[in-house]
Amino acid sequence: MGRKLDLSSLTEEEAEHVLQVVQRDRQLRKSEEDRLRQLKQELEEEKTRCALLSRQPGFNERCCMLCCSPFSFLLASRQACHGCGYNVCRHCRRYTRDMPAAPSPRLRGRGARCP
Repeated sequence: MGRKLDLSSLTEEEAEHVLQVVQRDRQLRKSEEDRLRQLKQELEEEKTRCALLSRQPGFNERCCMLCCSPFSFLLASRQACHGCGYNVCRHCRRYTRDMPAAPSPRLRGRGARCP
């Protein structure tokens, strides 16, 4: 980042063009950093919201523990994660073939897991 370029061999027009490219790169990097900062903040807010909601009695019976979306019979059915035991929706769960560390023998084999 801190390298210096020798622009003495360039014409005035070429040097101006290089300067414009560098300035545009700086603007793009700043806008990307701002976008990432905003996404991180939104993610933290979502985690906080889910953490607060999960403390309500029976929350996990009605809503996914990961995304907080409500369960429905067909569209967002629930299934218990074999790792933590919480209910997760079909959008949040991942399937594994082998679960040797399952907490009970009936949970061994193919099953849903939190990502």
